[in-house]
Amino acid sequence: MEFSVNIAHDLCTKAVSINKAINTQEVAVKEKHARTCILGTHHEKGAHTFWAAVNRLPLSSNAVLCWKFCHVFHKLLRDGHPNVIKDSMRNKADLSDMSRMWGHLSEGYGKLCSIYLKLLITKMEFHIKNPRFPGNLQMSNRQLDEAGENDVNNFFQLTVEMFDYLECELNLFLGVFSSLDMSRSVSVTAAGQCRLAPLIQVILDSSHLYDYTVKLLFKLHSCLPADTLQGHRDRFQEQFKKLKSLFYRSSNLQYFKRLIQIPQLPENPPNFLRASALSEHISPVVVIPAESSSPETEHMVDLVTEDLVDTDIPVQPATVVEPRFDDLFGTSAATDPFNFNNQNGMRKDDKDRLIEQLTREIQALREELESFRLESGRLCQALRGRVNELEAELAEQSHLRMQALGESEFLRAELDDLRRVKEDTEKEQRSLTEIERKAVANEQRYVKLKEKYTELVQSHADLLRKNAEVTRQMTVARAAQDEVDSVRREMQEKVKAAQEAAARREQEQVEQLQELQRELISSRVELDTLKSTMASSQQSSEELSSQLSTVESEKVELAGSLLKKEEELAGLGEELERVQSSLASERESGVKTAEALQNQLNEKESREQALESQLVAARWSTLQGAVEEAERIVQDSLAQLDDPAHISCTSSADYLASRCQASLDCMDRLHSARDGYLADNTGVSELVRAVTHLAHLVGDTIVQGSATSHMVPVEQADALSDSVKACGAEALALLGQMKEQESLATADSATLRAALDGILATAEKLRPRGLELQQGELGDLVEQEMAATSAAVESAAARIEDMLNKSRAVDTGVKMEVNERILASCTDLMQAIKELVLSSKDLQRDIVDSGRGAASMKEFYVKNSRWTEGLISASKAVGWGATVMVDAADLVVQGKGKYEELMVCSHEIAASTAQLVAASKVKADKDNANLGRLKLASKGVTQATAGVVASTKSGKSQIEEKDTMDFSSMTLTQIKRQEMDSQVSVLELETKLQKERERLGELRKKHYELAGVAEGWGEEDEGTG
Repeated sequence: MEFSVNIAHDLCTKAVSINKAINTQEVAVKEKHARTCILGTHHEKGAHTFWAAVNRLPLSSNAVLCWKFCHVFHKLLRDGHPNVIKDSMRNKADLSDMSRMWGHLSEGYGKLCSIYLKLLITKMEFHIKNPRFPGNLQMSNRQLDEAGENDVNNFFQLTVEMFDYLECELNLFLGVFSSLDMSRSVSVTAAGQCRLAPLIQVILDSSHLYDYTVKLLFKLHSCLPADTLQGHRDRFQEQFKKLKSLFYRSSNLQYFKRLIQIPQLPENPPNFLRASALSEHISPVVVIPAESSSPETEHMVDLVTEDLVDTDIPVQPATVVEPRFDDLFGTSAATDPFNFNNQNGMRKDDKDRLIEQLTREIQALREELESFRLESGRLCQALRGRVNELEAELAEQSHLRMQALGESEFLRAELDDLRRVKEDTEKEQRSLTEIERKAVANEQRYVKLKEKYTELVQSHADLLRKNAEVTRQMTVARAAQDEVDSVRREMQEKVKAAQEAAARREQEQVEQLQELQRELISSRVELDTLKSTMASSQQSSEELSSQLSTVESEKVELAGSLLKKEEELAGLGEELERVQSSLASERESGVKTAEALQNQLNEKESREQALESQLVAARWSTLQGAVEEAERIVQDSLAQLDDPAHISCTSSADYLASRCQASLDCMDRLHSARDGYLADNTGVSELVRAVTHLAHLVGDTIVQGSATSHMVPVEQADALSDSVKACGAEALALLGQMKEQESLATADSATLRAALDGILATAEKLRPRGLELQQGELGDLVEQEMAATSAAVESAAARIEDMLNKSRAVDTGVKMEVNERILASCTDLMQAIKELVLSSKDLQRDIVDSGRGAASMKEFYVKNSRWTEGLISASKAVGWGATVMVDAADLVVQGKGKYEELMVCSHEIAASTAQLVAASKVKADKDNANLGRLKLASKGVTQATAGVVASTKSGKSQIEEKDTMDFSSMTLTQIKRQEMDSQVSVLELETKLQKERERLGELRKKHYELAGVAEGWGEEDEGTG
């Protein structure tokens, strides 16, 4: 029974602690309630009671309640019993639904609850997949190796899961910081601490995850190639930067400084490609200070007290034991006179004596009681007096406490002011760091642009080389074509000559054949004549017998000659056949040769046409590449207008006008190059150069126009910004037309020219007017101002010497000593200024003599009018400052002036001389000897100015009387009264100081405006009007 009562009491205590830890108040969870929940999980060996109590809470309807639940649940997962993770996995689906529900809110605790729930789900899944890891993630190196089971695949997968786990931690970190207004001291407010408190658990988890990730990556790099782990390294680099930044921001918050010591990560991430870098890795250690009055200690005391009340104190009985009568009168129950059980055995005398004795005792007790009453009355009176004294002391202590509370409020206000000042200082430091980072980024961007420009120039040169190679190939192809034409003509001539020779030989053979045929015909005619003669001679045989033998012999001879003629005719026929066959073969070979030469000629012509088409395509692709690169240049310039780092860039109207004029000149060159390319497409190189040059000039005009707009009033700045953006749009439109062959000839640049003309006109309006002096007047004015400055310095030195003599004649003692010291320091300052002016003159003479753009000093001053105007202004300021300082010193010596005026004049002279030095050395060579003298003289002026300020402060401290502060004779009320008067005086002086600072700011603004009018800035208003 008693055991069940104790169990019910423990369950009730746990439920009460859970409800106290998880409530709707926007304050941080108390450690003692969270610790009770953690101890409850260890007593219960699980989280059933926790989830039974949490499931009754409206977590889906109150974001603060859900946020504090996540905080307590995170603590249980880290420090609770190991079974908490297993028992909580049953509620994973509910947590996922709640995370999605809160994720629909874009701000406040809703978004934070969604991120925190995702983190808790990821943590539970990680520990379920990797049961070797405890909830607090504390493991040794041996345990970490055992978790991977010496398998590189397990280590690879474990690293990915740790990356996902750490990513969720960083998301919660960033979400909390983005939801806080870091410009105020949110870490000292209850609402801010409610949001920041869970980050302690996140810091503890993140430090272990970072350490294990580094060790696992080194192990993976020792087993796998570096290329395989490139994704791991990139992800680690990103998370390292975030974690380093978040640790740094957290360590600066006041809330964390008293609860946790946050480690700082190294400046650079580990180099995993170098195995020896593992020995340089230092594991980050998060230290939680153990304070005597920590919330955990208070919690343990409360817990012990509650346990003592619940278990150790026995149950008191229902009745209260009263003092017994025997104890009061010193008798026992055995001798009780009021026990009448034995009355019958007593005598009456004994009863009387007993009654008398009791009467006397009662009387004595009454007297003793009366004395007790008197004593108690006296003691009560004394106690009342003491109470009155204590009440008076209490009233006085209350009054003192009220005063202390007032003083503490005042000190707390001062502390808040100091904290705000510290935060402002830290903010300015961060802004300075951000500015430096932006400067580095701008420098890197400049280097990248320079590299890109170098690559563009290199590609341009490569295209030019390719163009020259194609032109050379065309020349070789044309030479080959000419050679083919000459060979073809030669072969045609040879074929023609062979044909003519064959025709001549055939004609000769035909003529010979005809001649032989005629001879054969004549021989046959003669034979017929002889036959007829022989027939007639047979009639006269006698007469012709003698002639018969002759005829027969002639016949035989004729027959032999006929056979010879026939053989010759047959030989001529064979020779004719041979000539005809050789002629046919020669004709066939000539035709084949002519066909081969014709095929070669056709191949040469087709190759020449292909090369010509390739050359045209290469020229057009070169032009397209140049136009695309020009578009990227212009687009990059337009993108710089929206870059926050560009806001700090400034430029002058003169430089903007020069860029506009150069762009307009380049447009004329672009038109001529385009016309040349359209007339003959071989002139693409000139067009490419013109396009890229125009893109650079237009981009520079856009950037310089935006930078110039930062130096002019708002209306003119907006107009100038719109003009440069319109110019960029027109340039992109023109380049887009030039990128197409159909629109190249009709590309119109009139709108771009009009935009550039508008920017040029605006720049001309913004240019300063200058002093509007003639050449001779400007040169003479420089000499006059330098001479006037020297004269003013000489006059000031003479006046100081005169004042010193008068002071020695009139003043004595401390005042004479102070005046001598102040005037001596002023004399040293005048000598230093004189030396500075002489050095400046020598340096200006060297600048003119070195031949920097002018033959004479006046022409040089006129050519560099802006620099001359700055030199004149600086000289005037130096002379004016010397005169004002001498007047202030005169009043101080006479006792009518203020020492502060003399110190302000000294600082003004130092600033004027610094302006003169800057104006003098801006055009000088760094190795010039007079430049070194000028720098030494400038240092002398600085030291002399410091001497004047020091002597003035010392003299002021000697002259002014200091009242001794003696508070020994004052009462508490008088001291408090004077303290209030001092506070009133301090507030009045602070108010007056603030007003004077505002007045000084307005005076400086007006001085800047007047200086701008003198420099020609006033033309801006005229241009807009």
